[in-house]
Amino acid sequence: MLWFLLCVAILLLGYFIYGKIVEKIFVINPDRKTPAYSLRDGVDYVPMTKKKIWLIQLLNIAGTGPIFGPILGALYGPVAMLWIVFGCVFAGAVHDYFSGMLSIRNGGANVPYLAGKYLGRPAKHFMNIIAILLLLLVGVVFVASPASLLTNITSDLMNSGSVGAAAVNDEAGAAKGNILIMWTAVIFIYYIIATLVPIDKIIGRIYPFFGALLLFMTCGMLFGLFFEGIPFFRTLGGDISLADFFTNMHPKNAPIWPLLFITIACGAISGFHATQSPLMARCTENEREGRFIFYGAMIGEGIIALIWCMVGLSFYNDQAGLAEAIQIGTPSKVVYDAAIGMLGVFGGILAVLGVVVLPITSGDTAFRAARLLIADFFKYDQRNLTKRLTIALPLFAIGFWVSTIDFSVLWRYFGWANQTTAMVMLWTAAAYLFRHQKFHWVCTIPAVFMTLVCSTFLLNAPIGFGLDYQLSVWLGGAVTAVAVIAFFMLLKPISADEQD
Repeated sequence: MLWFLLCVAILLLGYFIYGKIVEKIFVINPDRKTPAYSLRDGVDYVPMTKKKIWLIQLLNIAGTGPIFGPILGALYGPVAMLWIVFGCVFAGAVHDYFSGMLSIRNGGANVPYLAGKYLGRPAKHFMNIIAILLLLLVGVVFVASPASLLTNITSDLMNSGSVGAAAVNDEAGAAKGNILIMWTAVIFIYYIIATLVPIDKIIGRIYPFFGALLLFMTCGMLFGLFFEGIPFFRTLGGDISLADFFTNMHPKNAPIWPLLFITIACGAISGFHATQSPLMARCTENEREGRFIFYGAMIGEGIIALIWCMVGLSFYNDQAGLAEAIQIGTPSKVVYDAAIGMLGVFGGILAVLGVVVLPITSGDTAFRAARLLIADFFKYDQRNLTKRLTIALPLFAIGFWVSTIDFSVLWRYFGWANQTTAMVMLWTAAAYLFRHQKFHWVCTIPAVFMTLVCSTFLLNAPIGFGLDYQLSVWLGGAVTAVAVIAFFMLLKPISADEQD
């Protein structure tokens, strides 16, 4: 228990101490008019209070990533906790803060625009492609996972009248498949509506209710971990030694480097967040609210990720049991079994619904952000509903087709695209700081780290080049070295009169 509480304490201290340092390096201007007022259009640029924006930002960024990722990461053992904590404070929250604040400084601009402005036109074109691909994958992944959880609840209730005793026969399997299709269609319909209407009409109004479910899920699972008598969890801080945090416990001995840092994405650092921050940058009323909204929401997600990492570490007897559950029913089964097992039927269903709202509230804004990215690229005005439909309908048609691909394959592509987007955003922020002659290392160091992670993974993974592991590690280092040299050779500081 001690280790868990210590990790939460580090996250909170990270917000109050390191977050303040990052804010001072950026240098906020409370007197500067934000895009919420200067570009107010009643659709995407709408002023909202910082508490509402923080909640929307948290729900936007916290999809199944801080749940499924930490559960999968728990296969490696307690080392997953280290990446969540230190990755969140020194990389993820920094990434989110700069993606939000640079967007505010640039009229609510999206990630490709920022990359192009600070890194050059090739970076802009690359980010346009990778960001739209990522948003599409996010939208699809965040349809499949909540649909699966809702299907589990619905089919069990229909087959037995109580959760946990579903019949396992061909007829039940066919019925479950039909239920899955139904829930997938329902979620897609909601996404279409939420993507098209003004941001304060649906997202701004129903998210507080979703936030209540999220709060119940978080507190409920914490209650289960503290009081349900899970032996392994009680040993954290007791029988588990410090050395265990640096031991690979994966049942198949999958390498920690770089797989852990791709697997646990949203709970530590996530490029998806860079696509969501501009949505809230267009609603922020004052620059002084940025640390609370962007850095703070990431810290909140880090705490959620820690809780579900603990569930993965503690609910089953060992990592082999966890791996078997994941193999049978993806991380959705772990969520479902743990919630019902620790909180009972009623409490478990409410907790699962709290998990369901996270991907739904990320999926709707993922498609919304994709629409805005495409519209910005083609300079296509979005104040007219017909013009919004022109982009949205083909986008959803492609998304529905992609949703038929195997979930495990989608997750691997999502993981790489997600962390690659984060890598480019960190280089973008580092370039901004370097050119403005500010202390750029707060972004440069995590950018170098993520470059090493993403390049090594792509070189070694079957979805990439499939090279030998050791060769991939060395080549990943070489790619990173080239990136660092290019950064310092190609970028030049700007004069004082060019400063923002």
